Amino acid sequence: MIIKIKYLLLLSALIVFDIWSQSDVGYLNGVYIYGPTSGKCTAHSSSNDSSRIDKTAHSSTKEVTPYSDPAYKRHYDIRPSIRLNNVKLGFALSKLPNKTINLIPLVDLGVQYNTSLNQLNHRNGMGFLLEARPVKKSYVRIGGLFNLSNAESLNPGNINLTDIGTSQKLWVMPMTRLAYTPNEVFCFQAGYDRNFIGSGRRSLFLSDYGKPMPFGQIRAKFWHMEYSVNYQFLSENFNGQRQSKYITNHHLSWNILPWLNFGVFEAVVFQPKDTLLNRGYDAEYLNPFVFFRPQEYSMGSSDNVVIGASLSATIKRMTIYSQVIIDEFLLSEIRERRGWWANKFGVQLGVKGQMTNKLSYRFEGNLVRPYTFSHLTPMQVYGHRNAPLAHPYGSNFAEVLTEFNWSNNINPKLKLRFFASFGIRGLDTDSLNYGSDIYESYINRANDLGNYIGQGTKQSFFITNTRASYPILREGRIYAFAELQTQYITMDGFKKLNLLPMVGIRSYLWNDYRNY
Repeated sequence: MIIKIKYLLLLSALIVFDIWSQSDVGYLNGVYIYGPTSGKCTAHSSSNDSSRIDKTAHSSTKEVTPYSDPAYKRHYDIRPSIRLNNVKLGFALSKLPNKTINLIPLVDLGVQYNTSLNQLNHRNGMGFLLEARPVKKSYVRIGGLFNLSNAESLNPGNINLTDIGTSQKLWVMPMTRLAYTPNEVFCFQAGYDRNFIGSGRRSLFLSDYGKPMPFGQIRAKFWHMEYSVNYQFLSENFNGQRQSKYITNHHLSWNILPWLNFGVFEAVVFQPKDTLLNRGYDAEYLNPFVFFRPQEYSMGSSDNVVIGASLSATIKRMTIYSQVIIDEFLLSEIRERRGWWANKFGVQLGVKGQMTNKLSYRFEGNLVRPYTFSHLTPMQVYGHRNAPLAHPYGSNFAEVLTEFNWSNNINPKLKLRFFASFGIRGLDTDSLNYGSDIYESYINRANDLGNYIGQGTKQSFFITNTRASYPILREGRIYAFAELQTQYITMDGFKKLNLLPMVGIRSYLWNDYRNY
């Protein structure tokens, strides 16, 4: 059964406007204040680089109550990239006690000097978020950020709208989300935004490093489990024109014990149209309970399916977490250790926690084998708008990172953050695909056997980012910041050290990823 995209969008719109949006608690990068409440799609413990949410009360705080759920009912693995508790931010536009309408200003201003290029880069971003809860159990957030900048490196997660002049480009970052929680089990969401699955700074399932996309989401909480289904509408510039493709993913989070969580993930990438068939949106992939791999085989399709599993354990103030992602593999080839190209998988292992109330830490390792997430054409790659959906390096890399966040007693508002990562990547060379760029077809691979992480042109990197930030407007979580990023790279005997000092003012409402 095949459904055309226009009918699917019409159906989604009717559903959204019928149930009109999500929970009494919205979303923001930051540690949640009250924690999840029963039956709500809530703000989650973040992988963010932002400081903590201000705990100063808002006029509508009475609508949020501290959680009383037992630990086995709390699920933190799937989060929106924007996690905003709307009762804490913005300027109230409604004085009615049962209606919440907040206007939140967005600012993203900064100047950076690139020492290796002797170039001054800038970004000038302004925007807004309008949050409302028009009816009970609903949540609406519309808005976004427009950014005029001369450097793509300062806009890693934004969408390029147009070139303005020789060096200036106009970027946009939409942050729209509608959701509705009819009861203690279900939550329905739709929007143009990003989502994140995992407990790490990076994710091998789905991360918010890439660009926003239209999506629909269903989440259900039952017993000790939370099950989510995401329908994502993506696009690529392929054969000289913008073409659509789709991803459906499932994620099951199971709290086996109050301190132990196990997760299962699967996703399928498929294109609505190829040279032989105009498929539309396959209804088989709308089924929230189908397993994609056997479904793909039964259809005889060339769709790209990835599966994964996660495990995390919380011990006092420390959480140990992990992810495994599998694209393809043959157990016999793994046993023989011949470096077969299609043994495509990745692994993450990390630990995070708090040493004191003022100091938090994270140590994390990630590695992904060559050709993982890649496929025949960009229309089947696990990516969106020429950017990976999982780890920003794509594949053929190994990385170790660490992170510290600290505030002092002398001035508690001043936040200090240190981030460092080092590792190796294997880059393509001489027009041969060594498995680093997931958008290169694996048909053009260099070797069938003898593949390993770091093959091709080996690049070693060491990156640090030290930042100090201070709040200047609580209603928008707007901070002034100063940072120094260093990049030390060695490749083919060539060594390069680049210093990137930067100062600016920005809203700490989304992750500003420039750490890769």
